[in-house]
Amino acid sequence: MTEFLIGSAIAAGATGVGALPALIFRKGTHRFRDVLLAFCAGVMMAASAFELIPQALLLSDFIMVALGLMAGVCTLTLLERTIPHHHLEHNLYGIKVDKKAMLIVAAISLHNLPEGLSVGVSYGSDIEGLGPLIAVAIGLQNMPEGFLVALFLIQQRVRLWFAFSIALLTGLVEFFASIVGYFLTNLVIGIVPFGLAFAAGSMLYIVYKELIPESHGDGHALSATYSFVLGLIGMLCLTTWF
Repeated sequence: MTEFLIGSAIAAGATGVGALPALIFRKGTHRFRDVLLAFCAGVMMAASAFELIPQALLLSDFIMVALGLMAGVCTLTLLERTIPHHHLEHNLYGIKVDKKAMLIVAAISLHNLPEGLSVGVSYGSDIEGLGPLIAVAIGLQNMPEGFLVALFLIQQRVRLWFAFSIALLTGLVEFFASIVGYFLTNLVIGIVPFGLAFAAGSMLYIVYKELIPESHGDGHALSATYSFVLGLIGMLCLTTWF
């Protein structure tokens, strides 16, 4: 039990660790923001196409994966339409969060739910050494995600402490999901493939609907294209190696 809690905490906390370097990026040009959007799109595309969807297909069938993808897309569509198109203001602290930032945070959080369940199920299974292996692999993949969440929020002129806190909270979602997966291993195993496909659908929606159009709308399409490919390659390396 202690090993499980430590492994889950490390995997989830890696999101906050990855967010730390982003705190030094306080300013950026419009080109930099477009490049960042495209890089984030590449990371999300790779996570969906090379990690979430293949894993969901291994654990289930096409119908389950297709239903999960469409559920993710529909959920993000509903979420986008309920979030105001202007800045969301927190009156107490004067915090402003752009709609795209909220959608990215939501997509990363949804992505972390099935990953957390996977960590818990791995520790709860009878396969020796599987739990620590999955926890380390997912933790390494969480670091660039935490970096992107924090950096994107900072570029939206969100306060540093708030950006870091949000990135850390997206990882905390994974920790609680791993606890659920650990104690309900037999039940959760059947839910994991749908959750993986659901997360992939939500990410693909963000990539195609928000990130790519935004990164190509101000004359920086070439830089954004290269950034997208680099983000995809970087995430592909992580999913392949770990």
